[in-house]
Amino acid sequence: MLNSDSCGPAPDCRLCPRLAAFRDDHRARYPDWHNAPVPSFGGADARLLIVGLAPGLRGANRTGRPFTGDYAGDLLYATLVKFGLAEGQYGQARDDGLELKGARITNAVRCVPPENKPDPSEIKNCRPFLVAELAALGRLKAILALGQLAHTQVLATLGLRQAAYKFAHGAQHQLPNGLMLADSYHCSRYNTNTGRLTTEMFEAVFAGLMPTLG
Repeated sequence: MLNSDSCGPAPDCRLCPRLAAFRDDHRARYPDWHNAPVPSFGGADARLLIVGLAPGLRGANRTGRPFTGDYAGDLLYATLVKFGLAEGQYGQARDDGLELKGARITNAVRCVPPENKPDPSEIKNCRPFLVAELAALGRLKAILALGQLAHTQVLATLGLRQAAYKFAHGAQHQLPNGLMLADSYHCSRYNTNTGRLTTEMFEAVFAGLMPTLG
């Protein structure tokens, strides 16, 4: 069984000096926070890999689990439970007992970036971890990119041309390696508050993926 951090960076990874310094600063200010690269969540049996861009400062960077402790997780985990891809009650904490079923969640960049904006060099430095992630998931059938930046990084990781697979909410792209790449607007508070993404729109993306997942 693949554990949650076997494909990820070391807890005190220093590949990206800016991100390491940002973590160090917050570790000093909030010593009870995670303040380290955030490991993936889910097992090696995943048929679906959900990819975000980077941890949120007061969400995953605080709790140590992707999309946990901020609004994006409220919508994401409720949807996963609804479609049978998670079991339990999401309690906005790493120890809430929630379990993923056939799904796994990760980020293209494992450390929280200042202002939620990783530099291109930081994205590149973290790419080998996503490469390892994909290689380790032997039952994988589909990837869901949350947001255009995550979509771009998935394609870069797979060595595919961006122009051949244009991001659009609800789009599905059949990839040469047999995987399906699906796109969704990010389930952030901003997107839901502005109406760019509704619960119904987000659930429709998962409904469209279920036949692929089997």
